[in-house]
Amino acid sequence: MRQVTQDWESGLAATKVQPPVPPRHLVHRSRLDVALDTAVDAQVPLVLVSAPAGSGKSTLLGAWLATRPEAVAWLQVEDSDSDPARFWSHLAQAIGRTQPSIVAALQPVIAGSNGDEAAVLPALINRLAELPDPLLLVVDDYHLVDDDRIHRGVERLIDLCPPQVAIALATRMDPPFRIGRLRVRGQVAEIRAEDLRFAPEEAAGLLGGTDHSLHPDLLTDLCDRTEGWAAGLVLAGLSLQHAGDPEAFVAAFRGDDHLVVEYLRDELLTGLEPDDHRRLLETSVLDELTGDLVDAVTDDSGNAEWLRATARANQLLVTLDRTGTWFRYHHLLRDLLRLEAQAAMPERLPELHRRAASWFEAANDYDRAVSHHLAAGDLGDAARLMRLHGPRLLRAGQIDTLRGLLDRLGEVTRTEVACAFLAGWCEFLAGRYAEAERWLDIVVDLLPAGSTAATSLRINLALATGDVAGALDEARTALAAGPLADGLPELATAIGAAHAWAGVADEARSALDLAVARADVEQSRTAQAVSLVHRSVVELEHSAPAVAHRAAQTAIDNAERFGLSGYHGIAPAFAIRARTSDDAAQVRDDVAYALASARRSSTPLAFAFVLAVCGDTLLDHGDPAGSALLEEARSVVDRLPDPGIAGRHLSRAESRHGKTTARPAPVADLVEQLTDRELAVLRYLPSRLNQRDIARELYVSIHTVRTHCRAIYRKLGVGDRHAAVQAARDHQLI
Repeated sequence: MRQVTQDWESGLAATKVQPPVPPRHLVHRSRLDVALDTAVDAQVPLVLVSAPAGSGKSTLLGAWLATRPEAVAWLQVEDSDSDPARFWSHLAQAIGRTQPSIVAALQPVIAGSNGDEAAVLPALINRLAELPDPLLLVVDDYHLVDDDRIHRGVERLIDLCPPQVAIALATRMDPPFRIGRLRVRGQVAEIRAEDLRFAPEEAAGLLGGTDHSLHPDLLTDLCDRTEGWAAGLVLAGLSLQHAGDPEAFVAAFRGDDHLVVEYLRDELLTGLEPDDHRRLLETSVLDELTGDLVDAVTDDSGNAEWLRATARANQLLVTLDRTGTWFRYHHLLRDLLRLEAQAAMPERLPELHRRAASWFEAANDYDRAVSHHLAAGDLGDAARLMRLHGPRLLRAGQIDTLRGLLDRLGEVTRTEVACAFLAGWCEFLAGRYAEAERWLDIVVDLLPAGSTAATSLRINLALATGDVAGALDEARTALAAGPLADGLPELATAIGAAHAWAGVADEARSALDLAVARADVEQSRTAQAVSLVHRSVVELEHSAPAVAHRAAQTAIDNAERFGLSGYHGIAPAFAIRARTSDDAAQVRDDVAYALASARRSSTPLAFAFVLAVCGDTLLDHGDPAGSALLEEARSVVDRLPDPGIAGRHLSRAESRHGKTTARPAPVADLVEQLTDRELAVLRYLPSRLNQRDIARELYVSIHTVRTHCRAIYRKLGVGDRHAAVQAARDHQLI
């Protein structure tokens, strides 16, 4: 197992982020090399190589890069890379081959923001700007990206690209960038299909050992028939090795992409030995091939040498590393083989996928293992591996990838507790709280009675929707079930956050300090950052401004150290630093940053808090724009069942600045003790029940409930239900 894992980590993982090995019969195309050199030397930020499949884009770039002195970052895009977090993570790893510090700096940002380009791009561009030496960044098969968020981010990267970095995109179709604008600005150099067409003198090199047998007129004719298409010329070269009459062959050859499938089937596959034909069809289920993997899938041996021999004889098997260990089929051949396999042996395909899944699982590559289990129809095995793979995707911020796998599991997701739990987190992180609540109900039904496994999600969901009372109840239940020291840092963070928003300072500090320590040990940077932010929330409510300022500064410093300052969860710390600062310039900058960050994707509770604190701060500094922020905060708070201290901060700000929507702030002591019946009504106020519902629960009239509520507000010294709940919590009445 250990050897397989090591081979995996040093083999296939590296092939995605390094240029492919040039083919044995490499044709150096000086005219295109000069065009590429000119663009890079002129510091043009984007080189766009856009042409159909089989035009030689990857081969051109790979061979050209070998002649350049700059460091190279190469990313081979796959179908699964249309998840923003996954794309940016792989791009960081590509750059990290020569700049390891960039990976360490970017991965927490990518994971914490789920690949949000607003957070990732500033961090990436700042790191690239610090590079002392030039870098060539190449993204191959960019057409496989179909996510607008990634396209926006890449276009922004091109716009702000430091002069020492050049970006090359190889694609079958133009990306949805504003290419006209890039042309006007001189920010793009383009190589198109017509540029990649092979001239007769270049085509001779693609024909391998047959070039000397062709008269120049035949070469010209062959180029005309293929329109200089690289793949067509390669196919012609393979057949010319066996053609008895080259002139007759050229006269009959049609090497355009419309006929390539028929040609490959009729001329290439039918001429193979039966054993080779079988192996090609069986391994078509794989995206990449290595000897041990092919042995496992074909239930055979000696395939490492078979791969090397095939690659030497056939340019349609591409070598991916310089050790001759990993390979892939040319896209044209792969597509044909899969069609042939589906037609010739559909009943065998599930078993081939199962063998591949077993090999990848042994190599700890759960991503490919899950995909092969799904392809085999083995949903139970796929769900089993999702217990291990799903949390990794969740922590890496690859939410789109995770959701896609869960969707492919279908109804199985509803019967497996781990999968249902992951689905709930996906919906929560996407801000679809009603859907998350439905998944949480499924999880609870699947868990044994008394289990706290879903507590962190339940608390976060309650806080997100402004149900501080519900979050606090869950937190207290979890604390009663056992010590936090043995749990995940995310659970301690959630419990601390519940107490923080409820204004229960000591318990909040205890849980959050433990969360920070646990997160540091487990390198859970997002949990650590969020815990420190909530600690600053506690100190703003319960300590002197200087203490709150230090707590906010600590949270921001920690976030910046791990590249998470752009993560929307840090926004409250910037608002608190502004509220407690005497530096007018910093106040202005922090307020603007906190508001912009919170507006991107903060939960309603955190958003209301940031609005209230920033509005209060601006008004204190004589900026009338604060009034609109307080009004916006009120519109959010009034929709929340129990906003906790966020509601109190808003009420204090409104009262201090004389706003018409102001509610009186709670007084230090009770005006009068509450009766038992009033206490009974009070305990329902943090819930989502309206007064009529409370009356039904207590078997009294709605008039009685209204009378009790007026008495509760008067005795607590408050003016509304939200303030009454927080005041009662402060007095430990609930």
